[in-house]
Amino acid sequence: MATGLALHVGLNSVDPARYEGWEGTLVACENDAHDMARLARTAGFESTVLLTPDGTVANVTTVLADAAARLGPGDIMLVTYSGHGGQLPDATGSDDEPDALDETLVLYDRQFLDDEVQQAFSAFADDVRIVTLFDCCHSGSSIELPGGPEADGTARHMPEPEQRQLYARDREFYTELRRSLAEAAPRDGAGPDVLLVSACQDNQVASDGDVNGAFTEALLKVWDDGAFRGGYRDFHRAIQRRLPPTQSPNLYLTGTPDQEFLGQRPFTV
Repeated sequence: MATGLALHVGLNSVDPARYEGWEGTLVACENDAHDMARLARTAGFESTVLLTPDGTVANVTTVLADAAARLGPGDIMLVTYSGHGGQLPDATGSDDEPDALDETLVLYDRQFLDDEVQQAFSAFADDVRIVTLFDCCHSGSSIELPGGPEADGTARHMPEPEQRQLYARDREFYTELRRSLAEAAPRDGAGPDVLLVSACQDNQVASDGDVNGAFTEALLKVWDDGAFRGGYRDFHRAIQRRLPPTQSPNLYLTGTPDQEFLGQRPFTV
């Protein structure tokens, strides 16, 4: 019998001491994490929830590393994130970011690069199914252009002035981090097979809400307490229909997830 593990991260703010005084206050992200954890547990997952001050790089990477050590072929890892998304210039000259920007998850203590997400996933055994659901701005390929349409209400993105200030401060750190990630990457270019359903495209922002984020609210309505039938592509399209054109959820694949996986009912352990 397959094993399902899940990590749910929800940040209603970040540490202002690490973000030059910016707190990034949001309303619904912790609710999103709790609601996704309830959904996952009902579906048979063993869930870990990290809320605001616990949503640090160290805690996220530790949970993922522990999961990678436990899961084997045929098992499934579910990761949900609700919070701010950001973008940083990719000054390495690599060709993995057509827009020359790395997408980030704005964790409590620092921004977590999409390259770091991929590195964490690369520790999982072949044929572990990895599903990610990211309710944040610029999340289309978080696992790609500022100036996209604005969301209604509070947007889940770090304002550009803060992004520029933090990048100027931390540029050397991220340059060295990218270099170390590149050195650790598989030499054959292979990567994990990951399915991402994101709140929006890379050049869009995602809306916060009073109870749930717009994407998570739509997802929960489509799921309908387990009444949904269909595969991941159907799930993505149904969520897409519930959101305005200014916030277009993305279905993004890395590696080569097989058609049987894509055709499974979401959250199947």
